[in-house]
Amino acid sequence: MTRRTSRRFGAARVALILATVCVTSVGLISPASAHGGSTKYVRPGPGTPIQKAIDAAGPGDRILVGRGTYAEQLTIDKDGISLVGLGAILVPPPKPGSNDCSGLAGAGTEAGICVEGSDLKFADFVVEHREVLSVGRRVEDVSITGFQVRGFSGENIAVVGAQDARVTGNRLTDGTRYGFLTAGSTNTRISANTVNTTTGLQFIGVCMDDVAGVEVSYNHISGYGTALCVQTPGAEVQRNDVSDNCTGVYVDPGVDGARIHDNHITGTNRDCAPPPTTPPTLFYVFGIALAGAVNTQVRHNRIEGQTAPAPGGFAAGIAVFDFPPPPGAVTVASGNVVARNFLRNNDVDLGLSSGGTGNVFTQNKCTIGEPSELCPK
Repeated sequence: MTRRTSRRFGAARVALILATVCVTSVGLISPASAHGGSTKYVRPGPGTPIQKAIDAAGPGDRILVGRGTYAEQLTIDKDGISLVGLGAILVPPPKPGSNDCSGLAGAGTEAGICVEGSDLKFADFVVEHREVLSVGRRVEDVSITGFQVRGFSGENIAVVGAQDARVTGNRLTDGTRYGFLTAGSTNTRISANTVNTTTGLQFIGVCMDDVAGVEVSYNHISGYGTALCVQTPGAEVQRNDVSDNCTGVYVDPGVDGARIHDNHITGTNRDCAPPPTTPPTLFYVFGIALAGAVNTQVRHNRIEGQTAPAPGGFAAGIAVFDFPPPPGAVTVASGNVVARNFLRNNDVDLGLSSGGTGNVFTQNKCTIGEPSELCPK
């Protein structure tokens, strides 16, 4: 972990320490907290599950969860709940529960913590996750801080149909499909989390499929096929440390106006492999990929060591391309600006393969471009 990252997580730990003030005993309800509710404390032991405290809480309450391991799935569907882990570890229970996150990432998948609005309607599962079609009422102002969440089959944390959710300073490990997913929400903030794997390459670290207003910043993400999946128009993805993945940031076809800046993306996971196409896709490892994205700003990122680990292809630091590759109807990349990025030790630093207009590459520090004029000598 870099010195800069250590400072970020140090600040998060200070916040957690301050959150413990005025808590003196198990189940104690303190005077009204700063956000208008009361504070409850949970510690591991028979009869004291976290979900029981959430169910008993009122809007605006803060729940502090003491050090220990809890085999639970949690559902938060009340406004203003602040869930704070003080050394708390959440792992899958022996028997899965059921909420709106069940099956979100495919049949049989479950989330560790599910923040959910009401009257949610989903599309059928096709790939990645079920799309949120409509939300009856968004759950508002939920925050989750300081938890370790490990090994859930779907998402370690999922936010579905929420408004102003905050997920900060957590450690999300071995989420089989996602470390974190937000879908159908507005104004979600994901900051200062560590999202990693210990059991080999997994699917997606952090994915944003929101209506609008998502910001992902100061996270450390490693061990995923895609570290950051951008499916939200106007998404802000900044100052993340991304390492040992196959793709650092992937902006989906048609996503408009994303801003990808000041991220550090380095290294390639040795388990990355070319997709099963014939012939194999030329690029299958990316620092940042704009796959049919439009009007996206990619600025001031540092991208290093994107190299293909297996025969049949090579890697690009930043690539802008239409999707899918022809033949067939494609989503054309257009209006994207790639400026003032630093790239080194990549198979290819900058790549452009698009029939779109207005894609601009300027003032990048790079050596190898395809075409070569992307990196003028």
